[in-house]
Amino acid sequence: MNRLSATSRTLLLATLLASGLWPATPARAQVQPADVITVATVSGSSDAVVDVPVYIRDTAGTPLGIDQPPGSRVQSYSIRVTYAPGAAVQAITFTRAGITLPLTPTFESSPAVPGSSIALLGNFDEATNLIPFTSNAPLPGDQVAHLLVTLSPSVAPGTVITLTLDPALTQLTDEGGTPLATESVANGRLRLVSGAIAVPSPVPALSTWMLALLAASLAVVAVSVRIQ
Repeated sequence: MNRLSATSRTLLLATLLASGLWPATPARAQVQPADVITVATVSGSSDAVVDVPVYIRDTAGTPLGIDQPPGSRVQSYSIRVTYAPGAAVQAITFTRAGITLPLTPTFESSPAVPGSSIALLGNFDEATNLIPFTSNAPLPGDQVAHLLVTLSPSVAPGTVITLTLDPALTQLTDEGGTPLATESVANGRLRLVSGAIAVPSPVPALSTWMLALLAASLAVVAVSVRIQ
């Protein structure tokens, strides 16, 4: 059988595509926009109180947002953070901060499991206490809360305390908690960025010999500069 020329193959393929006998390349699935909740990553020394900001980015095009009509704004949140190792945390609180600080919630609670997790639940009346998100703000978005973490005096230098957002219990919704409007990891409308607290290792002190060597090196550099 004679081989088809390049021109013939192109014409045949075009005919098959037009007739539906050749499957077209499937279109790429569009990634739906998602709001983002972020717990910051910070550092802190043992026996210190560490301030860990928590943010929400209100992404345009999601079912809830400042870009949506009244009644479809982010006015309620449930944010649960688990932390480990639990022994590294002496005390922890989770409270409003940033754009939610001056607002008056209709409901607020911060349930905790000692040594394991803490959550912040808040609901705000849209008409009187609209949460003033900035649509499509640069990541991580607007600060809405913070964790105040008192580290244990016995926490070892070099320890990293993970602050993990719970994908099952961390959600955003409207003032009325409408199920169809809820944004969660499960329905793809919410993305979570977990954080951590890093306890730095102490910088080793220079020995007397190393200090003398450093002083001599600096003296040589100073002489060289004067000669030039």
